[in-house]
Amino acid sequence: MAALKYAGLEDTDSEEELPPGWEERTTKDGWVYYANHLEEKTQWEHPKSGKRKRVAGGLPYGWEQETDENGQVYFVDHINKRTTYLDPRLAFTVEDDPVKPTIRQKYDGNTTAMEILQGRDLSGKVVIITGANSGIGFETAKSLALHGAYVILACRNMSRANDAVQRILMEWHKAKVEAMTLDLASLQSVKHFAEAFKSKNVPLHILICNAAVFGVPWCLTEDNLESTFQVNHLGHFYLVQLLEDVLRRSSPARVVVVSSESHRFTEIKDDSGKLDFNLLSPSKKEYWAMLAYNRSKLCNILFSNELNRRLSPHGVTSNSVHPGNMIYSAIHRSWWVYTLLFTLARPFTKSM
Repeated sequence: MAALKYAGLEDTDSEEELPPGWEERTTKDGWVYYANHLEEKTQWEHPKSGKRKRVAGGLPYGWEQETDENGQVYFVDHINKRTTYLDPRLAFTVEDDPVKPTIRQKYDGNTTAMEILQGRDLSGKVVIITGANSGIGFETAKSLALHGAYVILACRNMSRANDAVQRILMEWHKAKVEAMTLDLASLQSVKHFAEAFKSKNVPLHILICNAAVFGVPWCLTEDNLESTFQVNHLGHFYLVQLLEDVLRRSSPARVVVVSSESHRFTEIKDDSGKLDFNLLSPSKKEYWAMLAYNRSKLCNILFSNELNRRLSPHGVTSNSVHPGNMIYSAIHRSWWVYTLLFTLARPFTKSM
């Protein structure tokens, strides 16, 4: 009893009754969390029972869910002309599974981005995703936006980017999404994008370096560099450098670099074991599209590891991720042979 008194829990009889100073709230996707106004903190578990809950069913007739300027969810009763921050469905909550599965059981090859983010309220978070008009980038942008984040789709093709924005808004008309021009094949475009973003005077909590090309013919960018190397690695490297100050001011923040398992099947050293930088941006004679892609993905991982070492003491973490082997997206569009291979592998790989 002394422990309960110290914790401020002795004043209530029912296990479900909240102690003084506590408030029950819900996220956009229906998960219940608890706000402690005395200590100014929130938590998922009920302060007495330790249970996690979610609301059951949709809103009653005449009710609508809104979000205020601070990102907090509130509810409008159009029939009785009133608003409240109390979810009317809180009387019909169900308990989350008390047996917590292991990570391996919880997430597998069939898990979607929406399932990963279930129960999370990302209101107030600002996210940049490169190449977000299709494929993995689009699914990531949609999932983050539907959980309340302000998402910027950084894309080369603005027509496709604006179409992607509209597709997200069709799912939730109040999603905070915006398209901005970013061509990673132009370091000048990368610089202009960074300047345009900084002019918004907003924080940056998540930067996802997702855009990539695969299996493209040899060509040089306007910066006189091989295009696969510049688009997949160097453009992102430059972007992170330009936005590093914003990331540090926004800590805790993170950088996510989408790499590939294919980074294992290449080398950037010469026969004597020394780094050969000529391999990164090879001449046409020495170019092989698959090797160029693999090398760029190896650069992604090396860059992410070093970035994490340098910035993690300042509250900015960096991780490289492998999204899955041969996921069927638009990345294979450059050559019909790659499209055929991806099509044949499609039944056996992770789907969008």
